[in-house]
Amino acid sequence: MVIDIKGLQFRWQPSAPLVLAIEDLTVAPGERLFIKGASGSGKSTLLSLIAGVTTAAVGSVRVIDHALEQLGSVERDHFRADHIGYIFQMFNLIPYLSVVDNVTLPCRFSARRRNKARSRGRGLDAEARRLLQHLDMDHADLHQRAVATLSVGQQQRVAAARALIGSPELLIADEPTSSLDADRRESFIRLLFDECRASGATLVFVSHDASLEHLFDRVIDLAVVNRSL
Repeated sequence: MVIDIKGLQFRWQPSAPLVLAIEDLTVAPGERLFIKGASGSGKSTLLSLIAGVTTAAVGSVRVIDHALEQLGSVERDHFRADHIGYIFQMFNLIPYLSVVDNVTLPCRFSARRRNKARSRGRGLDAEARRLLQHLDMDHADLHQRAVATLSVGQQQRVAAARALIGSPELLIADEPTSSLDADRRESFIRLLFDECRASGATLVFVSHDASLEHLFDRVIDLAVVNRSL
């Protein structure tokens, strides 16, 4: 399994109420999983645990055969850089960098992803341009343009290309389509599926938008998984 969660209980402080209580949750390689839930249901917290940004005192979160709670913070940072691509809700692009420099940024922190990105016989910039082109971002001046000059829809595609470069095994998307209209949301997700399929990546996609559910292999309602809360 790419993700294997057992007996998870998470609270922000020892005396605080439980935020998440998940007895059993697995995600298979190559699966496209949609996680839904109301605001405040713990969706972003769950993604943070899967990415190893935070850890739980009770239970186990195994990702790609690594028990994240057994790794130190620096080890989790390296693991995340090597194996996980993350599309943030607000994209978190570096505004003063060019589009291509934003896309290649993960390769500065991970030799594994840098080498995988170059394995096609291209340089990093060329691989970034290939991903951008596949995500409908085909512009001659991409290397020079600052990402802050792009539209929201274009910035979304840049964020996706950045998460995909170097073929991480797991792609996490946290409400990345919330600022797009319905037609653009579905189009973007289908492009994302194509890239995940090509690289063999597993996709965990969180959203409150139930209209997107039919596009995915499996849907999990966090309110149901969080039974004991």
